Amino acid sequence: MLKPYIFITRKLPEEVIEGLKEKYDVEMWDKEDIPVSKERLLEEAGKADALLTMLSDPIDETVLNEGAKLKVVANLAVGYDNIDVPAASGKGIAVCNTPDVLTDTTADLTFALMMAAARRLVEAAELIKEDKWKSWSPLLLAGQDIHHKTIGIVGMGKIGATVAKRATGFDMNILYHNRSRKIEVEEAIGAQYVSFEELVTESDFIVCLTPLTNETRGLFTRDVFRKMKKTAIFVNAARGPVVDEQALYEALSEGDIAGAGLDVFEREPISAGHPLLKLKNVTAIPHIGSSSIETRMSMMKLCADNIDLVLSGEAPKTIVNKDWQKA
Repeated sequence: MLKPYIFITRKLPEEVIEGLKEKYDVEMWDKEDIPVSKERLLEEAGKADALLTMLSDPIDETVLNEGAKLKVVANLAVGYDNIDVPAASGKGIAVCNTPDVLTDTTADLTFALMMAAARRLVEAAELIKEDKWKSWSPLLLAGQDIHHKTIGIVGMGKIGATVAKRATGFDMNILYHNRSRKIEVEEAIGAQYVSFEELVTESDFIVCLTPLTNETRGLFTRDVFRKMKKTAIFVNAARGPVVDEQALYEALSEGDIAGAGLDVFEREPISAGHPLLKLKNVTAIPHIGSSSIETRMSMMKLCADNIDLVLSGEAPKTIVNKDWQKA
């Protein structure tokens, strides 16, 4: 009897998948830094009982239609905007993600990115590397304080709440905007729920942690950036398409805001020629929000566990589409 077949769309450490290999036929894309081609993805989907995917893999209806035997798609991310979830539900395919295990790590990175942008750390590091530090001066690479400032968090999910918790250590005033109020966060750390417009106009640091949905796509427009303080720092650690990148470029170039820290972009990966990378007041990193060794290994293990559970006829640990078994 043939074993169920699992295809993994990126090269993962052998120690993560050795448990799966004991029970299943496992094939893995053999390149770490190059995404699997759409042709290969379609081919593998046609054979697979399970797919372990990356957030950069478009698991759209064409891929799912090929999956005659497909039972589960385990996405190595908390977000799942790369997957057509309704189509998966309609075909009885479980969609799993990796929440919770990356919350603290992503919050750490988000806060670090905010601090780096505010205190111009990348500029300062490059100044030394380029042998341009010639003397001390009172305003050499002077940035902005973080402590006792106002942080505005757009998207108060688990990561947003954890960033807010870190902000209390810097004696920050915490504002947030979300689809619904988070009374438990307000009571625990003193965060204040405000309208999106009030958050934008009152915050010294605007931190975007909202998921990408039809409502949030293009949320940060030219008009929104004009309403921010000229000293404001904008941080995006959510999804690139939430921001109009041309509008952000103009806002930074024309002095509407002071700087930006970006972990995500509209189209990834970006090249060195991207306009935002030409600006000194942009601190840019390559979508590494959850990228610590401990957390990424935990995320991989959770994906493997979810696949094993579904293929064994059990409920996965973290299911996105709770209606998948109704198809």
